[in-house]
This record gives sequence, structure tokens and C-alpha cells, in this order.
Amino acid sequence: GSVAACVRQGALTSPFFSMDKKNTTIGVLLLLTAFASLYLGQRFSPPHTPAPTPTVNQPGVAEKVAGETAPAAPSTMTPNTAFAAVNHDVAEAQVHTLENAFVAVEFTNFGGAIRNVALKKYPAEQDNPAPFVFNELHADPMLAFVDFPGLDRATPFQVVSSTATSIVYRAVYDGRIEVTRRYEIVANPDKQHDPYVIRHETTFRNLTDQAVPVPRVALSLGTAAPTNAADVGLRLTAGYSTGKDQEFFARSKLEPSNGILGIGGHAAVPFVATGGPLTWTSVSNQFFASILTPDQPAAGMLTRRVKLLPALPDESHNAYGLTSATQFDVPALAGSGEAKIGADFYVGPKEYRRLANGDVFKADQDKVMQFGMFKFFSQILLTLMTWIHGFFPGATWAWGWAIVLTTLALKTIFVPFTLAASKSAKRMAKLQPEMQAIREKFKDNPQKLQAATMELFKKHKVNPLGGCLPILLTMPFFFGFFQMLQSTAELRFQPFLWATDLSSPDTVAHVVGLPINILPLLMGATMVIQMRLTPSPTVDNAQAKMMKFMPYIFTLIC
Repeated sequence: GSVAACVRQGALTSPFFSMDKKNTTIGVLLLLTAFASLYLGQRFSPPHTPAPTPTVNQPGVAEKVAGETAPAAPSTMTPNTAFAAVNHDVAEAQVHTLENAFVAVEFTNFGGAIRNVALKKYPAEQDNPAPFVFNELHADPMLAFVDFPGLDRATPFQVVSSTATSIVYRAVYDGRIEVTRRYEIVANPDKQHDPYVIRHETTFRNLTDQAVPVPRVALSLGTAAPTNAADVGLRLTAGYSTGKDQEFFARSKLEPSNGILGIGGHAAVPFVATGGPLTWTSVSNQFFASILTPDQPAAGMLTRRVKLLPALPDESHNAYGLTSATQFDVPALAGSGEAKIGADFYVGPKEYRRLANGDVFKADQDKVMQFGMFKFFSQILLTLMTWIHGFFPGATWAWGWAIVLTTLALKTIFVPFTLAASKSAKRMAKLQPEMQAIREKFKDNPQKLQAATMELFKKHKVNPLGGCLPILLTMPFFFGFFQMLQSTAELRFQPFLWATDLSSPDTVAHVVGLPINILPLLMGATMVIQMRLTPSPTVDNAQAKMMKFMPYIFTLIC
């Protein structure tokens, strides 16, 4: 509605608005063609041949500060294919479970690692109490050694000890290095201890009296998969922080693409290698994430696609997940010496108020929410929405009403801006007869037309942008609101009115493949009404038709 109002205001103020009907028609056609290309190009793009070389994404290179040295790219083992395969757990594996009120963490002795984590507060399916399981289908158990024969997922570890909240594994590598792996969860969480955080320590101890080198270690972050059959994985991402900057890249970075109108296309790449130092790393889907925060910065990260469903063709987006491994350089072990890798491992929902708790997480780990350029506004609005929701604990449609009341609060705050825009539009409407006379008088002289129009505005003390600027000031809040609602785990499976899931479109049917969503239709109807109530400029028939058609274009897009 704000965009449409600004366009109408532009029609009221621009002295060139009616000069070229042909160019306007061409512009509208190009706009529609661009949208069609974006949709059809991605949907029907053919599969590409995998590229043989990796993409290296080094943090700090693009945003390098003067006087600093860019981190080096890690040396990695090159996978043989464009994507990794799902690995099934060894049948004879011993499974132990540690749990609290929020998670049930399953461990396997093969690799001495976390097989998966069941999130008790979040069901996998609507109207089904079975919990969502992170890393259910995977390339590796979480925190398993990757590309490390002799210690990886095929290596049986011995259980040294286990309690209700901890477990310790042991294995010997190459007959010379004892590897001990300890895991611990919190039974009774508090402000300083989050229930979704697993504390992990891997200790390497030299069993000889001679110095022994340790190969580079890579620990799996797990595999992020689409949350349901309708999820095509657009929000599957891997990310990291250098302590100063955060970077996230989607699964599409590794997928073949035709680009936009043939520009920016690329073949599939086998992996993305990221250099360090990295203060934390993550993989996530739309609502859940795993985040590894080591005690000492990591040396790098390696990210690959995972073919989750072998029965689907390689070009099917639903077939793939995303997996990452965080790399560490372990110093050579002196005789009888030891080295340790310690880390906090979060596996849970993308809840902003939880991840923003500075007593548990680093100051920037809430960036996993990926609010984008409007994050400041998203954070404010999510905090406000969560606060409002607190007044309706356990109530049906509570989150729906929280969204409605947050929106009403925004609209109320911005009433002065809306009134200013409306008053400006009315003043501009009163000038239309004089503006039309000026257009007729100087229709063949654009320079004089512009000068006369500006003189008219000055004479009547009217700001030609007065109707648009107040509306534009409010738009970052609404863009931030939209971005925030896309990845807020609290909204998943929450009903409101006819919508069964506030985190998904309110689709009630499909007509010729086009989803019928009620809220965008209601929005379109209100836009039509708003356009009719807003003062209309006196322009030629073609321009007037285009403006009347605009609400329908926006409705179709939404």
C-alpha cells in the first residue's frame, strides 16, 4: 500500500508523467518479463555438470581492514563428487541418550559422536507429538571426525563412563594417540546455562615419548535438511563469524544455476571452503540450527550438499540438505603431551531472545536468525511481538493476535506520518488544474515545463515529496517485520483464523498451479479501496489504467 501510494504521489508531482505512453507500456512489460524469468528460470533450469574445482570463500578478504592480513584458505581433502551421500548408522552401534526437558541427545559409539538431537518442544509434524529430529538424515554424526580414517564414523569408540547428563568415549589412533571425547548437557537450565547447549571436549594424548604430529581435524556440524515435503530448502544455509563480521551462504551457492536472464549462472560446485580464524560456525534450516562455538577460533569450514533422498533425481531441490565441518589445527604432541579442542555446541530452535542471551552466547550469535539489512528493525519488532504474546500465555491464536497487535502498534506510532502524507496528497490534488494547464502550455519544452512546475510548488509552499517521504520512513519497519516472520521458530505450526501455520502461506487451494492465499487477496482488495480514496491525478488514459492495474500486480506477486 505504501509503495502504491508513493507511485500515485509521483503521478501527482512529475511533470513528465504523461509524456511517453509507449515507454511506460514497455517498462511494465519488462517488469512482468523479469518476474516470469525469475520463476520459470529456476523451476525449469536443466542440471549442470559439476565443476571440478571448489569455491573458496575467505572471511576478511572482501571486508579487509587496512593494516590487517587476510586469513589463509584452509587445505582440505577434495571430495570426489558434487555432493555427499547420506550414511546409515552401523547396525551394531551402541546408542546412549542424554536428555533434559528440552532435548534428547542420541550418541553413537561409532565415531564417538552425536547421532541426532530430538527437540522435545517442537513437533516434526502438525498435530503429531513426535519431536523434530535435527540430523535425522545425515552425512555424518554431529561432532564426528570428517575425512579422518581411523577416527571417523566407521571407528568404534569405547564408552569410558556415562551418567544421566554426561558420557565419555575413548579410542586410540595409529597406536600412538589416545583420543578422549567428553559430552555434557544441562539437567536444570538457568540464565547462564541453556538447555540446548552441549558441552564437548576432545583430548589428544601422546602415548609415546616421541613427538607426534596430528592431522588437521574437521568436526561435523551435522546436516540441515528441509523441514517438510513442501520445503524446497531455500533457507538451508551455512554461516560463520570472524568475531567482527558474519557471513551466510545458501545451498544455492553449491547448486547449478542459470542466473537471472542468463547472467550470473554457474555449474554445481563440490564444496565451499572457508578460511579462518572463525569464532563460531553453523548450519541451519528455516527454523533450527546447529552452532559450534570453540574455545579457540577454528581454522576453517568446509560445506557440501548432501543427497538425502537417492530416489529423487539430482536436479530435484527437495533431495538435498546441507552439511558443514569445522576445521581445527592441532599442534604436534610432545612426548606424553596432550592437546584439547573444547567447544559449546548449540542444537535447537532459532529463537532470537534465546540466542541474544549474552550470558550464554557470544554477542553476535543471534545473527544466525539472518534478518538481513533490516535486522535492527526485525529485532525490535520481534522483541515487541514476544512481549505482547506474553500477555496471552497458552491462549489459542495467541501468536496470531501478537502479530495483529504488533502491526496495530506500528500503525498507531506512524499515524503522524500517514496524516502528513495524506495532507500533502490533498494539497497536491488542489494544484492539479494549474499543473495540467502548465503541461499543455509547455508540452513541447521539458525544461520550461519543469521550471514552471517547480515555481508553482514554491508559490503554494508545497513539497513535491511531502506525500512520499513520510511513508518511506515507515517502510524499513515493515520490511523488517516481514523478514523477521520468515524464520521465527515460535510461529511454526501456530494457527490463526483459517491459517493452520503462521510460518507458511495461508493457502486454501490451487487454481492452475497458482496458490490461492486469502491474506494477499484481502490486501489487494484494501489496496484497490485505498487507491480509490486517494486523490487521483489528471493524466492520460493509458497512465490511469496502469495505476488502476498496479494493485492487481502487487496482489499476484504476493
